[in-house]
Amino acid sequence: MRMTTTAMTALAVAISVAATSPVLAQKKYGPGASDTEIKIGNTVPYSGPASAYGILGKSYAAYFKKINDEGGLNGRKIVFISYDDAYSPPKTVEQTRKLVESDEVMAIVGNVGTAANAAIQKYVNAKKTPQLFLATGATRWNDPKQFPWTMGWLPSYHAEAVAYAKYLLKEKPDAKIGVLYQNDDFGKDYLKGLKEGFGDKASSMIVMEASYEVSEPTIDSQIVKLKSAGVDTLFSFAVGKFAAQSIKKVAELGWKPLHIVPNASSSLGSVIRPAGFENAQNVLSATFAKDPTDPQWKDDPGMKKFYAYVEKYIPEGKAMESTVLSGYSIAQTMVEALRLCGDDLTHENLMKQAANLRNVQLDGLLPGVTVNTSPTDFSPIDQFQMMSFKGERWQRFGEIIKGETPTAVR
Repeated sequence: MRMTTTAMTALAVAISVAATSPVLAQKKYGPGASDTEIKIGNTVPYSGPASAYGILGKSYAAYFKKINDEGGLNGRKIVFISYDDAYSPPKTVEQTRKLVESDEVMAIVGNVGTAANAAIQKYVNAKKTPQLFLATGATRWNDPKQFPWTMGWLPSYHAEAVAYAKYLLKEKPDAKIGVLYQNDDFGKDYLKGLKEGFGDKASSMIVMEASYEVSEPTIDSQIVKLKSAGVDTLFSFAVGKFAAQSIKKVAELGWKPLHIVPNASSSLGSVIRPAGFENAQNVLSATFAKDPTDPQWKDDPGMKKFYAYVEKYIPEGKAMESTVLSGYSIAQTMVEALRLCGDDLTHENLMKQAANLRNVQLDGLLPGVTVNTSPTDFSPIDQFQMMSFKGERWQRFGEIIKGETPTAVR
């Protein structure tokens, strides 16, 4: 049978349309992905000295179950494999090798701790396995040139310190600043960010620095020295009991500096309450996320989703809702990156999508704070709002401040 010219033209057009139709686009799969599932994994300290952070792993698992119950992601179920690393880097290495080589996961997501993630960073990059949205704020995760398969999630300590510098340059440019800092990457990242935020004024504004080791029983002597130096603005770049000690000692001395503690040390339960609510009045910090315990969010649409998730999927997390919200938000970011992959579920495309997130709004972030990445910026969150402790809770004030995160320097 001979075809007419019109029929042949119609057939050619049909073939052309079919070839370019997204519906008929070829699916691409790498390790851990198929027509029916997406396999991802991580290690979390479910036991050991940091077992309290095990709730993060449970939060991720609960959120992925929620997504699966709602029909999955582009029709695929998320298979989440989480192993205990007991907060021991050698154990993290062992379990990560299992995830990559035996379980063949598509990506590692939400691992806890700087040391644990650093221990596997070179390995996963050599394997070209995405190591995404880590629960640590070290600057080293923003190094797309040397480690193109690793990306953090928590705002970097450096970026937060830059935000504090911007605040002081505007509100108290003649401050006489004293810095108490933990003598490790945590404290040094904050100190470095503060100095870079002040720029040329750093040497004149910072009148004294005092470090401490985590093995020291108290930091009382450092606080006394800082007071004696004529400091009127104090930064306590300290964690846990040391941050609480600094707040308490300042009050015992009858000293009234403008006192700023990092977001990591703004917890009511582990820092403020032990220091004493009366001693913490007017202490400043910065935040990027909503506080689940604050009644101002009870009618917020995003937080309503979060509260419903906790109630249904992780009711044991009610006692640690702030940490659970971090897990929820990290998992939500991961799901967005996977969703953007469509049917191209390869390691390469996942990293491409993770590195091109634009103004992503998460249920738990403050209004005006969004997730943004680029191929040259692997720091998803670098916006903050100042807050002051009043009565028995933190109160936010002022505008959203952007704290730039540099690319890690090697």
